[in-house]
Amino acid sequence: MVSSSGSGGSSGSGSALLGNSGSEGDLRQAMDQRRQRRMLSNRESARRSRMRKQKHLDDLTAQVAQLRRENNQALASYRATTQQGLAVEAENAVLRTQIMELSSRLESLNEIVQYMNGGGHGFSCEGPPPAPPSQAMDGFFMSAPWSLLSVNQPIMASPDLFQY
Repeated sequence: MVSSSGSGGSSGSGSALLGNSGSEGDLRQAMDQRRQRRMLSNRESARRSRMRKQKHLDDLTAQVAQLRRENNQALASYRATTQQGLAVEAENAVLRTQIMELSSRLESLNEIVQYMNGGGHGFSCEGPPPAPPSQAMDGFFMSAPWSLLSVNQPIMASPDLFQY
């Protein structure tokens, strides 16, 4: 009888071990499935993170390219404007020089005309208009080539006069 109760007890503990083994196996299987889901979820999360990083990098690269294009355009515009400014300054300097030269010539010509018209008391343009020249001087001024000049006639100058 001892052997039968021992075998019955063995069979009872054997079935308990099988029952424990079954629940441990289920527990392990559930843990493995959970670990696999976590690994899969982590992989997906890492993939999305890499994609976000790549998109951010692509956006920054495109922004750098756009800013470089804008910078080059602004630089080209600045250089063109600077060149135009320098050209205008050079032209203004030439025009100022021409104005001074023409003003000097006009003043000299006005003094000559005033002197020829009888106001030879100095080369001033102030005061009353000069008296008409005498009859003897009329013949001289009519034969002189500069007698055709009049105070009312403009003096024309061309840029060719200022070539040095």
